[in-house]
Amino acid sequence: MRRVRIHRDLPVEMPDGVVLLADRYEAPGGGPAPVVLIRSPYGRRGVFGFVYGRGFARNGFHVVIQSCRGGFGSGGQLDPLGDERDDGLATLGWLRGQPWYGGSLAMFGPSYLGYTQWAVAAEAGPELKAMATQITASQFRDAAYVGGAFALESALSWTTLTDAMSRRFGGAAAPLTAPRLTRRAVLSGLSGRPVSELDLASAGRPLRFYRDLLAHHADPAVPYWDKRDFSPRVGEVEAAVTMLGGWYDVFLPWQLKDYLALRAAGRRPQLTIGPWWHVDARHGRVALAESLAWFRAHLLGDPSGLREQPVRLYVTGAGEWRDYPDWPVPGSRQVRWHLREDGGLEREPPRAGGADRFRYHPDHPTPVIGGPVLLADSRPRDQRRLEARRDVLVYSSAELESDVEAIGPVSAELFVRSSTPYVDVVVRVCDVRPGGKSMNVCEGVRRLRPELPDNSEMPDKVGDVRRVLVDLWPVGHRFRRGHRIRVHVAAGAYPTIARNPGTGRPLGEGGPMVAADVEVFRSPAHPSAVILPLCAPLG
Repeated sequence: MRRVRIHRDLPVEMPDGVVLLADRYEAPGGGPAPVVLIRSPYGRRGVFGFVYGRGFARNGFHVVIQSCRGGFGSGGQLDPLGDERDDGLATLGWLRGQPWYGGSLAMFGPSYLGYTQWAVAAEAGPELKAMATQITASQFRDAAYVGGAFALESALSWTTLTDAMSRRFGGAAAPLTAPRLTRRAVLSGLSGRPVSELDLASAGRPLRFYRDLLAHHADPAVPYWDKRDFSPRVGEVEAAVTMLGGWYDVFLPWQLKDYLALRAAGRRPQLTIGPWWHVDARHGRVALAESLAWFRAHLLGDPSGLREQPVRLYVTGAGEWRDYPDWPVPGSRQVRWHLREDGGLEREPPRAGGADRFRYHPDHPTPVIGGPVLLADSRPRDQRRLEARRDVLVYSSAELESDVEAIGPVSAELFVRSSTPYVDVVVRVCDVRPGGKSMNVCEGVRRLRPELPDNSEMPDKVGDVRRVLVDLWPVGHRFRRGHRIRVHVAAGAYPTIARNPGTGRPLGEGGPMVAADVEVFRSPAHPSAVILPLCAPLG
């Protein structure tokens, strides 16, 4: 096989005069050929360049890996999410002027690299034939303010990571040190340090993007996000899109919204969801294989590597891959599992009134065990230690008489009353094995605050019962015969989300906190339930 030639540090000038650097991996022959563009804030070389740069080039593509502004030799300052549209479009203009550009291109990359694709996809023109996006979405706003709560650990770990990578000799060690520094910082937050200062604990200096996220938490629908949210234009993208996600990835719910937006526009994207989390190395090999087949089909006219069905899902609990024609999968139905007295969970609605109560202390917030976070191992973990706490309500089904499969979106409808209108509602679904081990399957949160009086779902008066809708992470899971389905209800999940002080003050401020006495109703008038997308098990 011909050795891949690499052209290092190619200068690409932006409209404001800033110069970004790129490496080009030359396709066999060196002449005009389709281009795969990869734009990254994490560097251009190392394993990433070796695997993807050389891997795509050996299959007939020129590969351009460019460092986003402010890092790895590229000029300017990194303004996370803010410059990717303008810089990306300028880079596409530069590509069109190169003698080796063959007139068509694709884009590739996970996480932030996927976001840089969405930033330009609607305006890239007909030369953009294909996109391969992994563990990413067209906007990161909703993942930063998941359910209205602040995604503390993910936000702090990413800003700490990018700060460390911008420092001299920081690039190699940053992925290892950032999670450790973040954990140390969030522990310092429990000792009274305000959320607005946790960047000082993790990075030793103020981090602009972290503080921007805090500043816009109260109302994310502000001009700050206008140039950072590309979800309104997803339906305009004409390029063929393949998506890869993980059941335990922080961006999965919004990645699936992008899929649905493409489907609503009449497109036929490809979707793969595996048993992966964000930094799980196992999805890298799958991403390369699927992207290469996708690019060969849409840029080189070779569809031989494509699968018949566009949706491929790994069903956890069953341990098998399934192919489907669409998402949500055909034949699934939304089934309510009602919270019942004495910690029961049943499909039958409650026949008598009642409520369960707990007290949430923000000074000692309910912790989290596992669940989707950005830079940590998010695989399912045993929840029994969490279930023993007095600030977690636990509801369990009887042992299942047959397998139950849930594949699709998950939600909860709870009827809640709280002593403070500022409270979080956290819901989690677990799979309880015959030996008692309780493994988390999916979770979600909704942050409550007083709303306008005409909003019937969220009454303005303190003391009213609120109908609270919580979106949980989507699932593809089999609860096996003899297992039990379990639901948690709590008011905290620290440090995945920042603790709610119960006062309504801006998130970054310190000061006294107010405990919340929370009631969860389960009655014919207030039938609190988790809604699972049930499918008939195969086999």
